[in-house]
Amino acid sequence: MNHDCELVSNDSKEIWDKCLSIIKDVVPEAAFSTWFSPIVPSKYEDRTLVLKVKSQFFYEYIEENYFSILKAVLTRVLGRGFKLKWLVVVENVANTTVSYEGGRTPQTSQTTQRFDLFSEKSHQKIDSQLNPAYTMDSFVEGKCNKLARSAGMAIAQNPGKTFNPMFVFGGPGMGKTHLVQAIGSLTEELHPEKNVLYVPASKFVLQWQEAGMSNRTTDFLNFYKMIDVLIVDDIQDLVGKTGTQNTFFQIFNYLHQSGKQLILTSDRTPKLLAGFEERMLSRFKWGLHAELEKPDEETRKAILRRKVAEDGLVIPEDVIDYIAKSVTESVRAIEGVIISLLAQSTLTNAEINLELARRVVGSTVNVEEKNITVSSIQEAVCAHYHLNVNDIQTKSRKREVVQARQIAMYLARKYTKNSLSSIGEQIGNRDHATVLHACKTVTDLMGIDKDMRSSLDAIESSLR
Repeated sequence: MNHDCELVSNDSKEIWDKCLSIIKDVVPEAAFSTWFSPIVPSKYEDRTLVLKVKSQFFYEYIEENYFSILKAVLTRVLGRGFKLKWLVVVENVANTTVSYEGGRTPQTSQTTQRFDLFSEKSHQKIDSQLNPAYTMDSFVEGKCNKLARSAGMAIAQNPGKTFNPMFVFGGPGMGKTHLVQAIGSLTEELHPEKNVLYVPASKFVLQWQEAGMSNRTTDFLNFYKMIDVLIVDDIQDLVGKTGTQNTFFQIFNYLHQSGKQLILTSDRTPKLLAGFEERMLSRFKWGLHAELEKPDEETRKAILRRKVAEDGLVIPEDVIDYIAKSVTESVRAIEGVIISLLAQSTLTNAEINLELARRVVGSTVNVEEKNITVSSIQEAVCAHYHLNVNDIQTKSRKREVVQARQIAMYLARKYTKNSLSSIGEQIGNRDHATVLHACKTVTDLMGIDKDMRSSLDAIESSLR
């Protein structure tokens, strides 16, 4: 008999009721009624308890905020060695039932894979460390990521054949981790015989250090040589770590020469990765470089609709439009607003409407960091002059259209880091000389045309 736990029933409801009776004494009443009461026990068999929740947000919130409590309570009731699975069931939404195992999410999966599980077992299947929530279906495609996603699909079809290595770069929160894990998951689905491994670079460093301290460096190298598709996230975390870089260089060469696929992510392009040896940088440049840019407004709307559907929410279209226009920094920022919006609505029993959205965005988005793009500038200028954006994209020589076009170019040069050529391309496919002329014209007119000066002030205020 297991003396570490109470007498265990095979009835999942009875087990969960015991858990609730303990949890009720250790969390605030409001938290208990909001986050624990709605959980439905589904089944208990083979030492595995399956709990059903109504949305992915609900599951993620519990894992992030109450995991330690839940683990302690389940250990008391079920004893050591139990497994917990989450079943996320969103009503009235197709294809949104997903099964999760506790500990597979980024928030809770912090363990280092042990090499003794794999040494001298070259054909043993390994745990990929992939998050099952990150799939190609849930990765929203837009102009900002189309190249990277298309390349990822090609890699999953034929790993090691094209785009090797694949180097994905972009700022924080742009979806790099989601995309590369989705590539890994699709590869596993299409090629179940292949060993896929996802590892953050910081974890790779820790594994190498642990292998050195325990005299297991040979096992470490043999383990990584087993991998068919190696995904290393945040490769910039190897900067300045010469010993680890040398080891990764060996692994990279072996896998690449063996026709195995390498996928790397970074917050910057290879040419900006100071702190790497040139021989390593040259290998990063061998394959495809794919940037994940900030999502445009249409992509932001699509991301919002996808997230809303996944969480089983009903959000008015004007709220979707408002968030898409207001939250422009990253995919992560958009998802953060949705989580905050749902939390506010759930905890205060408030309707999700435009007023609530404004409050949430105001408290979560730093206005000073509002992203101003060529697209948002064109929209602001056209709104001021009562034009359609398509008007300034044409070759129209009407006075008001020409002036609006020139002001848009001037503001794009002032507020964005885009080159003159890039600005011209986005505003009616003009060349850099046209943009330069427009900027000079507006600068000259500002000192003598009070109406233009007033219009510029109004447009700039709306952008801020």
